[in-house]
Amino acid sequence: MKLFKTILNTIPRPILIKASYLVRPFMSWWLKGSNFTDPIDGKSFKKMLPYGYEVQRENVLSPSTLSLERHRLLWLYLQNETDFFTSTEKKKLLHIAPEQCFLKQFRNQKNLDYITSDLESPIADVKADICDLPFENASFDMIFCNHVLEHIPNDTKAMQELFRVLKPGGWGIFQIPQDLNREITFEDDSITDPKERATIFGQYDHVRVYGRDYFNKLRSIGFKVEEVDYTKKISAELAKKYALAQGEILPVCFKN
Repeated sequence: MKLFKTILNTIPRPILIKASYLVRPFMSWWLKGSNFTDPIDGKSFKKMLPYGYEVQRENVLSPSTLSLERHRLLWLYLQNETDFFTSTEKKKLLHIAPEQCFLKQFRNQKNLDYITSDLESPIADVKADICDLPFENASFDMIFCNHVLEHIPNDTKAMQELFRVLKPGGWGIFQIPQDLNREITFEDDSITDPKERATIFGQYDHVRVYGRDYFNKLRSIGFKVEEVDYTKKISAELAKKYALAQGEILPVCFKN
């Protein structure tokens, strides 16, 4: 546990991403079993890996796809509640800060014109600042931007850019780490020590802790937002098998 925590807090993310491609096959083989299943690739494991910058969560990181609870929840929602995987109409998808667990699958989908963007990620197609995206207005049918906005000082501008490049009638999912017990989002720029920031914000490079007002902030930008607690549709047995976080909300956003 301490080793994983040290790695996460000391090695830059771009290096971790590159290194993970070498480690994944071994970890997937070593932990093969039947207690947990990653629905993204269907592989099962006797245990999953721990993960967390400040507090380590046990059995949450898939050895094969490197998916976390939020990724598996999103995958199940897309698979069971949308035509994302089955539509015969080609759609243009913008994926901000692309996650490895989705990258290969999305690239291979014939019904997607798939574009990834990030300022630093080595696996992104377009190197760009989310607050100044190099795309025309109304360029994309769908946008995924997950666990990004909590890193962005001017999240209002970032949300405005996501709204600008989304087509009318389009939709997106913008997951964030969220404290649903907190009514109002908390941020404090005067806290600069990385260790203190990790303790207060959950990660050294986060700039805020979102509360329940996150959804209304998206609405103030112009999005219609559905607050989807998809874990309510999943049995307790399957939620445990897939290592999901009960009660996590998916912000499904539409541009009318």
